[in-house]
Amino acid sequence: MLFPILFSFVVGQRFIELIIAKRNEKQLKNSGAIEFGEDHYPWIVLLHIGFFTVLLSEVLLLDRGLSSLWPIWLLLFTLAQIGRIWVISSLGKHWNTKIIVLPSADVVVKGPYKFMKHPNYVIVATEILVLSLLFNAYFTAIIFSLLNLWMMRVRIPIEERALQEHTAYFSVFKQK
Repeated sequence: MLFPILFSFVVGQRFIELIIAKRNEKQLKNSGAIEFGEDHYPWIVLLHIGFFTVLLSEVLLLDRGLSSLWPIWLLLFTLAQIGRIWVISSLGKHWNTKIIVLPSADVVVKGPYKFMKHPNYVIVATEILVLSLLFNAYFTAIIFSLLNLWMMRVRIPIEERALQEHTAYFSVFKQK
């Protein structure tokens, strides 16, 4: 019973996030922001759609049940969701699913960004792993954790380069 509730919650959450991202994208681009990494963005979308599709398939078709460690996984999932909200609220109008940089904008160093450069990517990686393990979907956990790692090895350098070239990102995070 927990799977359909949690699955629906996360999918619904993603649709809300896409609405927020689209609104922020429009505002940022109207203010002169530049988008980077357009070539890999469809692959990120495909990765996330694939994750939900394979998770759903593995749990339902292979009759995966709730993990015996479910309280731990559910706690970690809940903490990841709190972290996600913290990230989105900290970045405010700059939060997006795409790499969109407003030249000369102040670099955000509040919220989780006080402690690390890319907390959202840590949260997504945690969520992929924990949501899969919560329902014993080991295939999904392994495959999509590896695919996400590969995608972040593409995305993070592009994002860092864009931020370094168009903001004071390097000098702000050099001090950390």
